[in-house]
Amino acid sequence: MNTPEKIAYTAKAEITGGRDGRGATDDKMVDVSLRTPKEQGGPGGGANPEQLFAVGYGACFQSALGLAGKELDVDTSNSVVNTEVGIGKEGESFGLSIKLMVTVPDVDKETAQKVVDRTHELCPYSKAIRGNIPVEVKAV
Repeated sequence: MNTPEKIAYTAKAEITGGRDGRGATDDKMVDVSLRTPKEQGGPGGGANPEQLFAVGYGACFQSALGLAGKELDVDTSNSVVNTEVGIGKEGESFGLSIKLMVTVPDVDKETAQKVVDRTHELCPYSKAIRGNIPVEVKAV
């Protein structure tokens, strides 16, 4: 397990009520009503952990894409990351699966895939879940 040498920033959040509650960061920049999706038998009408994970992972991946692009001399400034986070039964509990579909305009697919693969090596979210959750990363 790798640990950062020095923590540059720590996000803090308080959650009450679980999937049907509320979540907010200490600075109130994120303050969301949480609701279990209708597809899982809930009321819907609010954010859910999978959506929040998808947004967080996608944003982190896109930032790392910029680093990988610089390293490989590929312009990723107009890239788009589409993230899917699925949840389903895994034995007696639940598990996640993730897809990251990345568009790097004006770059051939082979080069784009190399950048995406390198990004997957660099991204902190990718590193945090590596070996625990199936993640498909694909240049599209």
